[in-house]
Amino acid sequence: MARIAYVNGRYVPKSDATVHVEDRGNQFADGVYEVLKVVGGRLSDGDRHFARLHRSLDAVRIAPPMSDAALAQVIRETVRRNRLTDATVYLQISRGPAPRDHLFPAVPHPTLIVTAKRMKRPDPAGYADGVAVVTAPDIRWLKCEIKSISLLPNVLAKQAADEQGAYEAWLLREGDVVTEASASNAFIVDAQGVLRTHPLSPVILGGVTRSVVLDLARAEGVPVAERAFTTAEIAAAREAFLTSTSSWVMPVVRVDGGVVGEGVPGPVTRRLQQAYHRHVFGNREAAPSNVAAHAAAG
Repeated sequence: MARIAYVNGRYVPKSDATVHVEDRGNQFADGVYEVLKVVGGRLSDGDRHFARLHRSLDAVRIAPPMSDAALAQVIRETVRRNRLTDATVYLQISRGPAPRDHLFPAVPHPTLIVTAKRMKRPDPAGYADGVAVVTAPDIRWLKCEIKSISLLPNVLAKQAADEQGAYEAWLLREGDVVTEASASNAFIVDAQGVLRTHPLSPVILGGVTRSVVLDLARAEGVPVAERAFTTAEIAAAREAFLTSTSSWVMPVVRVDGGVVGEGVPGPVTRRLQQAYHRHVFGNREAAPSNVAAHAAAG
């Protein structure tokens, strides 16, 4: 079956989907994007994703091409036309086509692209046993709170991590302060048992899964502090994990070759994996057996 994409008002086979050669998304990375899940035909955390989309659009001064209700309908229809129930959806809004000039076009015509594929689930082995990450200098710009399509520094960091046999790159500013990762947010459970992650600021993207997991942690009675941590604090941490729309709550058991805690996913991580699974699927689907068993034991 041909994959179907939505591009500027038309549903077309993905192989035939095109944008103008002078689209500012292509020439200037002048646009923003969102990645979200549709579960059972329902937008998972759609309100949080749309709120972040509006913050990004406002920051770069691009007018939304349609209302939220209309955009939600486009997303659902794209998923339906791809014969999916559970899907990962990518949507991108650029300032649109215009003769190449750094200045905004006087009358912009934003380009909207929506694609859908079978919902990406975390790597089962990593989700069960944990993954390794490496650290790298954070060379990104100073407006990381915007979900910009300009991702070259992230791409380079993720590629370097993969070439070192790691799942992700945790990014460092000021030499040793972890901001976030190339495509996810970074967490530790520190030596005092407090769940820590970098506070919202221009040097991180406020992840939707990050915000959900913080809410779930508070509901579970886990002490939470939105406070940055250093590489030295990773070495002393009890647990670590990362979060994103596609990685969910991914345990981290090694950082730069050093073992985190006992070298296995810890009890707080397991509880939050299970809580996040309930948040996404409700009673429709049980959490993986290893996650549920370890959460109960913890």
